[in-house]
Amino acid sequence: MSANLPAKKTKYDDFAINANEDFVTMMIADQLFGIPVLQVQDVLGNQRITRIPLAPPEVAGSLNLRGRIVTAIDVRLRLGLPARAKDKPGMSIVVDLRGELYSLMVDGVGEVLSLSSDDFERNPSTLDVRWRELSTGIYRLNGTLLVVLDVSRLLNFANLEAV
Repeated sequence: MSANLPAKKTKYDDFAINANEDFVTMMIADQLFGIPVLQVQDVLGNQRITRIPLAPPEVAGSLNLRGRIVTAIDVRLRLGLPARAKDKPGMSIVVDLRGELYSLMVDGVGEVLSLSSDDFERNPSTLDVRWRELSTGIYRLNGTLLVVLDVSRLLNFANLEAV
């Protein structure tokens, strides 16, 4: 009966589903990291930062961005890496987390990469424990590893002691 009839075509069959994710890439201690582009508010050069007394070491201080106070986070220290040399200027990626602005201090900001979500992998067990805690997963790119940072976990200092 109807088993030999072709499937009815819908108006959506000719559209490909976009399974790509876009990431702003950054270098930290010669390692490539990425965060979802939709979380990025701004990219800044080296900024003057005012130290906040009694703040954790990862909190570098605060800066003024067009009249808004932004908390600066040293991502190197947050990842358990040594501090950047004072003579090497860095860059910052400004992100918004629940209405608060944070400046993620990194060594350098790269390009925006559009990557297939099919190539996304869970964190390998060999990845540093601290990095696994702050990452959602990885992409393998031509001999290099892109570690995708989870901004909400990166900025969650309540669990810092547990890591």
